[in-house]
Amino acid sequence: MKESVAILCGGGPAPGINAVISSVARVFLKSGYRVIGIHGGYRGLLMESPNIEDIDYRFADRIHNIGGSALQMSRHKPKDDEFSTAFFTSNNVKLLVTIGGDDTASTANRLSQYLRNNNVKLQNIHVPKTIDNDLPLPEGISTFGYQSAKHEGVKIANTVYEDARTSGNWFVISAMGREAGHLAFGIGSSVRFPMIIIPEMFNKTKITTNKITRLIISAIIKRKILGFEYGAAIISEGVFHFMTDEEIKATGINFTFDDHGHPELGTVSKAHIFNLLLTKHLKELKLDVKSRPVELGYELRCIMPIAYDLMYCSLLGMGTKRLYDSGYTGCMVTADSLGNITPLFLKDVEDENGKVKPRLVDIDSERSKMVFEDGLQYLDAGDYEEAREYVSNPEYYDFRNILEW
Repeated sequence: MKESVAILCGGGPAPGINAVISSVARVFLKSGYRVIGIHGGYRGLLMESPNIEDIDYRFADRIHNIGGSALQMSRHKPKDDEFSTAFFTSNNVKLLVTIGGDDTASTANRLSQYLRNNNVKLQNIHVPKTIDNDLPLPEGISTFGYQSAKHEGVKIANTVYEDARTSGNWFVISAMGREAGHLAFGIGSSVRFPMIIIPEMFNKTKITTNKITRLIISAIIKRKILGFEYGAAIISEGVFHFMTDEEIKATGINFTFDDHGHPELGTVSKAHIFNLLLTKHLKELKLDVKSRPVELGYELRCIMPIAYDLMYCSLLGMGTKRLYDSGYTGCMVTADSLGNITPLFLKDVEDENGKVKPRLVDIDSERSKMVFEDGLQYLDAGDYEEAREYVSNPEYYDFRNILEW
């Protein structure tokens, strides 16, 4: 029986997945392997009758540069008692290629250990994917999908900013980001938004909805002093990751709750929440400012990848074969700016609890300092006298006071 390679996609989509699938398939088909695509992630793999599709050159060629994923994805994270050797032995699978985040990679490691314990030899190589850019890859290397998502986000944000200018309104934009603010920071700094709010800014103080609202108002008043009645603020949804349930419930938003009593944030627009809180605060101050919410979320995940990600994902796909031929397993494939392929092992980037440590925005980098010091617009001590036309206590809305910088 011909040796085969299986490809599985876990988590949510990111631009470039199909370029990875296509490149992996082409390089292994060229070497005489059968390439099996698995629909439905781990759920599809571990079904009694796995949901699979044989990938040939025609399929690989057709999907290379399109958005979304040709292999249906799933967030299913199987327990050890769901594992089985059947699919791997019946299809003579020698390599499992997983495309996803850290959960998808760690599950692949558990599955491979199970197979070894049952005398099934299998290599597993992971291709790291997320538009959040928060996986700890080598310095300066993006996670695939981030650059495309940022590019599309900038296009939308530019249009929103033009709308603000045209209508004389403010816009409150929320961008995806589980714990790190890379996407919001990248979009906001590219468009030169007056205010960017990411979790990493709160390195010296606790994140609260009140502080987030005050930061936006700081920008609104500063812009008024400068003669602008419009503007936009972008906030990383990751700020919620660092708030308590009590803080979130105190927003007054009608949430649904999960089985553990936690607010289900995925069912509501984060931009809507921030905008409601801002509107309430503005009314309390009797400031005549209209604001509108815009969510940058799912619309960024399945776009056609830009040239950067098409090339990058092709390198990752071909690099998977390089690592396989070298005998590597239980690792992520990485490619630097010169195309050099190296393995990155999960054990080298996990904390003591086995969780992959997220790569955060380096708030102390020269790039961050330039954006926060010279790119944003907010109140500081030199604005107090003029700011009193709008608020009686401008120091309360001082950017550095809020963040305790």
